[in-house]
Amino acid sequence: MDLYPLYNSIRIAIISTIIIFFFGIFFAYYVAKLPKIVKGALDVLLTLPLVLPPTVVGYLLLLFLGPRQPFGKFIYETLNVKIIMTWWSAIFATSIVAFPLMYRTARGAFESFDTTLSSAGKTLGLSNSYIFWNIRMPYCKKGLMAGAVLSFARALGEYGATSMVSGYTPGKTATISTTVYQLWRTDNEHMAFVWVMINILISAIVLLFINNFEKK
Repeated sequence: MDLYPLYNSIRIAIISTIIIFFFGIFFAYYVAKLPKIVKGALDVLLTLPLVLPPTVVGYLLLLFLGPRQPFGKFIYETLNVKIIMTWWSAIFATSIVAFPLMYRTARGAFESFDTTLSSAGKTLGLSNSYIFWNIRMPYCKKGLMAGAVLSFARALGEYGATSMVSGYTPGKTATISTTVYQLWRTDNEHMAFVWVMINILISAIVLLFINNFEKK
């Protein structure tokens, strides 16, 4: 049994989650401070990938990163790097699709933060950066961790956008989701079922982690 799809899926999901974690916190923290109209517009834009079909996200990425598109062509001609149809091109897809989960969860955590704590810190002469990292972040860590784990699970199971920008090449770009589809398409239902069960097992472990973390 070739375990590359498992390795590749976990690798992509971990890298995407790291990117999403920091960008999600950044946007959640600063968007909340903006005027109501601007905040509403940005909130719609940042949450849009959550409701768009993944294939639409993949198509938009192809319009931007494709080798015949201005940006993709520039990168290819300048660095001789083809952005799409590589294992790491899936990171773009999974990051965009899973980002709203981290963003919305982080924003909810920050909005539930008791601002009197930061005010008290300022009266003691603490800097904004100290308050953020040593007061706000520990206070909101439960929500932030939940967002990160959910984003990881979403990135791990992504198929639509990933298949469009990375395709399916055994040993190079294959993920669990694309492998399941290819095995089903070639009537290898036994191995498709095995990979489905592996995906379900990983997802169940992720959900158990969230539940146990929230209880603590």
